[in-house]
Amino acid sequence: MLHISPTAEWDRILRDTQAQAPEAFTSDHRVLNLFEGEWGGPGSGRHYESAVDGRSLGHIPMLDLPAARSAVKFAKSEAADWAAVDLDERKRRVSLCLEGLREQRELIALLLVWEIGKPHAQALTDIDRCISGVEWYVENIEAMLGQRKPLGLISNIASWNYPLSVLMHAVLVQVLAGNAAISKTPSDGGLYALTLAHAIAVRAGLPVSLVSGSGGQLSEALVRNEYVDCLAFVGGKTNGSAIASSLYDGNKRYLLEMEGVNAYGVWSYSDWPALAQQIRKGFDYGKQRCTAYARYVIQRSLFPQFLEMYLPVLRSLQFGNPVLVERDEDLLPKLDFGPLINNKKVEDLRVMYTEALGRGAVSLHEGEIPSDRVLPGQDLSAYLAPAALLNIPRSSRLYHNEPFGPIDSIVVVDHVEELISEMNVSNGSLVASIACDDPATAKQIAGQLRGFKIGINTVRSRGDREEVFGGIGQSWKGCFVGGRYLVLAVTQGDPGEKLYGNFPEYTQLPESA
Repeated sequence: MLHISPTAEWDRILRDTQAQAPEAFTSDHRVLNLFEGEWGGPGSGRHYESAVDGRSLGHIPMLDLPAARSAVKFAKSEAADWAAVDLDERKRRVSLCLEGLREQRELIALLLVWEIGKPHAQALTDIDRCISGVEWYVENIEAMLGQRKPLGLISNIASWNYPLSVLMHAVLVQVLAGNAAISKTPSDGGLYALTLAHAIAVRAGLPVSLVSGSGGQLSEALVRNEYVDCLAFVGGKTNGSAIASSLYDGNKRYLLEMEGVNAYGVWSYSDWPALAQQIRKGFDYGKQRCTAYARYVIQRSLFPQFLEMYLPVLRSLQFGNPVLVERDEDLLPKLDFGPLINNKKVEDLRVMYTEALGRGAVSLHEGEIPSDRVLPGQDLSAYLAPAALLNIPRSSRLYHNEPFGPIDSIVVVDHVEELISEMNVSNGSLVASIACDDPATAKQIAGQLRGFKIGINTVRSRGDREEVFGGIGQSWKGCFVGGRYLVLAVTQGDPGEKLYGNFPEYTQLPESA
């Protein structure tokens, strides 16, 4: 009979977390904020639930605007002292932090399973990418820095889906480059994992702060505050565009990663087993990734073959409760995905799905939550089975917006020009791909796609280490990151230098893009 694995019992994991970072909790087990150099400020306390089964995980310590302003001011004062620390010492302390993260790898992974519903193996990958990625910067930072100087205080506002490999990774590279860093805890998940990670960073002697609160309320402190020298944002297009507009006339450095509809086109193609593997892998974490492909644009004559390959892939996906086992000694299941981040996200997707059907879209596949991978009577409100819609009408929201969930849209086209137009529907994306047997045709199509990274017969991803990352059009604003570009984004060189990025006044792409 299925039951929660003893190694993944939430009460035990929470006790272990408090034992590893007792300074980050109150005597009654409430999480604290990290600001003004110490743990404090339990805040107002917003209820915090797990998408896995709806259980309470505690409370998020929500700070108000005055407290956040005070946190930012103090963090700025840390920046000057930290910039004077020798690079070798900064490297030593960051490496010490990485050792601490590695020691707590399993505990942090289990926190991520409960907090954001990420299957165990994928949670471990999130941590490993953080550690190995920052190690690469430690090894290569000297050449990337040269004579450049740190900016000062970097403010980080990131989404919940990759707390370690995106948010914590960025923070550690920022401090390695000589900056102080302050981060906002994502409101939807990652509180405990980031709290433990920041406790490890503080013990290593790194100038980091971590605060929780309403994005709207804390925006004045974390975005437009005079003490913030650079803003790193990962999130939706609505909030990102508003932030970009508010920073347009200022001198603040910014790197804003936003959403776009990543599309995969199929034209004159025959290697269906290879494409099937890519599509299956693309459902990792329920497509809750900024580089997930949500839209497939198919040449009409190839549609029957595509469907013959595609539908079995959807039927084979393994999803459900990520902490259930049959026997106590069993490892946690290797699922493609578990729940989505919360029941509100599921409801939003169901509304968009129903709207598209009502306006003429055709359902190609609508899965069901497998009863043998959940507990009888458990809360399933955050679970959504994979689905696919054909020819979504342009009047539907799902046509223009990234679903950020396991819903695919399929478009059938007759001409190359139509394929390119349908792939460029969102006026810019982070990635795009074309599957085509003819290299010349593939190159010609790829040259007209509005994606920052273009794959030919393969998917593209955010990348690690030296690989540059950014966006085209509305999917990105500000400095590009990845490799030396991330270091350039958070440091300053000669006056008047031009950085690679997607800026209102100019766009300059690195050759490696």
